[in-house]
This record gives sequence, C-alpha cells and structure tokens, in this order.
Amino acid sequence: MASLTRISKKRKFVQDGLFNAELNEFLNRELAEDGYSGVEVRVTPLRTEIVIRATRTQNVLGEKGRRIRELTSLVQKRFNFPNDTVELFAERVHNRALCAIAQAESVRYKLLEGLAVRRACYGVLRFIMENGAKGVEIIVSGKLRAQRAKAMKFKDGYMIKSGYARSIYIDEAVRHVNLKQGVLGIKVKIQLPYDPKGEIGPSTMLPDTYEVRDPKPDEPVPPPAGIPVLPIQSPKQQVYSDPQQPSMPVDMGPVQSPQQPFQQQQPSMIQDTEPLMIHADETPQ
Repeated sequence: MASLTRISKKRKFVQDGLFNAELNEFLNRELAEDGYSGVEVRVTPLRTEIVIRATRTQNVLGEKGRRIRELTSLVQKRFNFPNDTVELFAERVHNRALCAIAQAESVRYKLLEGLAVRRACYGVLRFIMENGAKGVEIIVSGKLRAQRAKAMKFKDGYMIKSGYARSIYIDEAVRHVNLKQGVLGIKVKIQLPYDPKGEIGPSTMLPDTYEVRDPKPDEPVPPPAGIPVLPIQSPKQQVYSDPQQPSMPVDMGPVQSPQQPFQQQQPSMIQDTEPLMIHADETPQ
C-alpha cells in the first residue's frame, strides 16, 4: 500500500481493497466496545488520513490521546508506512440510531448479556424507528432455543429491495454472536430518510416519489419579432381611415336615418270583393 513502485491499475485496486478490508477488521476487533461504525481512508500526495467513525469518540482517543497514538503506530508498522505519513482521526457518528453497524453491535451485546432475542430485537427496532428511520429489518438466525436452527425476522416501516436506490438508501451490517449453544448471526438493515442536505440520509430522492407543484400564473404571449403591434381600441374609439370623410364614431347597431323612421305598412283588414248591386225592384228584407 505504501510502496512507491509503479504497479498496474488492476493490482492497485486489489491492494486497496485488501488494505481496507484488513484495516476494517482490525479496528472492528479493537474498538467494538466503543461503538465502532466504520472507517474512511483519504489518500493525499503527502500523507494518508484514516478517519474512524464511532459513537464514543472519547474512548477511541483515550486519555490524552494515548490510544489513538498506539493505533497509529500499529497501522504504520503493519502496512509499512514511512514515518509521519499516516494519521488517524476519530469522528463522531451524527445519529447512531441510523447506523446499522452500531445497532448490530447493540443487539450483539444484549444477546451476550443473556437477554431474550425477541425483547432485544424489538427494543432496538423501536429505538431506530423513533429516530427518523423509514424502515428497519432485523434477522437473527441460529440455535435460538431448541437444537434445530431457525431464523426470526423483525421488521417495521418501509423497505426497498431492489434497484440502484437500494445501494444509497439501505445501510446494512452483519455480526456474529458466539454463545454456548452455538453461533448466532445478526443482520440489520435500515432504510435512511431523504435529506436534501445529505447529513442523516442521501440527498437523492427515490425514483418513485413525485411532487405536486402549483401551476404558474398566466403570462402574456410576446408577439413575433418584426411585426408591429397596434394598440387595441374599443369600437366607439375607432374612426374612419379616409381623411375626406368626417370622423364619426362607428356604431355596431343599425344606422338610423335623420328623416322620419320607416313605418311598416299594416295589412288592410278589408279584403277586395265585388260591389254589392241592388236593383230597384228589390228591396232588402
């Protein structure tokens, strides 16, 4: 890891993976009782920084920084780092309830103390859900009571199982407990909540979530470029374009003549019939 000889990219990735795996196993064995929750390696041109995340950072540092210096010396000798080129730091976990490694260790120590499996798992599950997790799943498998091995599953909330979002939303940890009757396996899965700031959860929203937004206010459509815009006038304000004609308002109704208005002739009630002729010798009776 610390050698300066030039190697291929394939070998470099393999060496980095082995270094991270061995370092994580070593710190997990040394700092398990101090709430060890993971490690991050930052490589710079001048030195290598190793950040240890734990729930109890004061125990990791030790009295006057003695323990962190001992760990630095062990890492430097094991991986052949030159002097003053590796440095260890301790970082506190923001919310230990959302850390799967810390909660798996919590279940492990409760089982070592002799607490019942159901009671230990339900206590941890309730603690995780009360601190903002979207979903929890705890699986304990092995010889729980009888000689026959079985698995008990405790879950609550919402949990995604597939897709790319699972790799960024699900925090998973596996631990083992050596009891008198055999080995128990503990698997803890926690679905982190969405956080735009990225502090307690991923800042990327789930692909199946949607947001209903208010419609935008209507805005006037701008006219096409190069076409003059005439002011809009009401019908009473429009005038004739011929300058010889007098300007008079345009009325939308029928035009009335200044003379006497036209009266429609009423049909006569008397119809044209033949004249009644009366002879002298005839008298009307």
